[in-house]
Amino acid sequence: EGGIFPLLAQHISYSAVALAIAFIIAFPVGCYTGHTGKGEGLLIGTTNALRSLPSFGLIILLVILLSGEFESDMAFILPCILVLVALALPPIALGVHAGIRALDPYVLDAARGMGLTRLQILLQVELPCALPLILSGVRSATLQIISTATIAAYVSLGGFGRLIIDGRAANDFSQMIAGAMLVGILFGLAMDYQLFLASGMREAYVHGASARDAVAQAAV
Repeated sequence: EGGIFPLLAQHISYSAVALAIAFIIAFPVGCYTGHTGKGEGLLIGTTNALRSLPSFGLIILLVILLSGEFESDMAFILPCILVLVALALPPIALGVHAGIRALDPYVLDAARGMGLTRLQILLQVELPCALPLILSGVRSATLQIISTATIAAYVSLGGFGRLIIDGRAANDFSQMIAGAMLVGILFGLAMDYQLFLASGMREAYVHGASARDAVAQAAV
């Protein structure tokens, strides 16, 4: 009805909000378990449980439970966001945790020998070294969110899933194929953007590390 761009805006808004919330929750959890080694079993068990949740059934259940609490579209938007957040939490948390835990113990011993505090070790040593696995987790979460956000259309929301659901109802397979292709294109663009951000973060870290080394040598 309104064209592709309103559906694109809706799909991106659902995905971006869910990814931001999931990152805010999962990143500090992964940092804590990876840095301290505490709660690793609980983290793995919780993430495995979240991965096994049936997204389609869960969003319908949440809509039924919350429909009496909200009179606006929030009765549909909130369940959609909650389901997408639940899908994105495991890859992000495990990516941060695995990246920090994979660091060579000798590197940590050297950092402690230089007098770095635990917070400095986390920020200046562990997280930069864990960056590839962190970004891998974010990419995996982005893939799951963008692809699963199509189910929002089943509970009367927008996004590219609208093309797939409406096309199925009308037996319009060309519309269904178009919806699926648009989801794939959106995912490809999201991956390119994340790679661009990752290259910028690495370049900034390299320049920052060079500046710190220069200051340290000058102080000596």
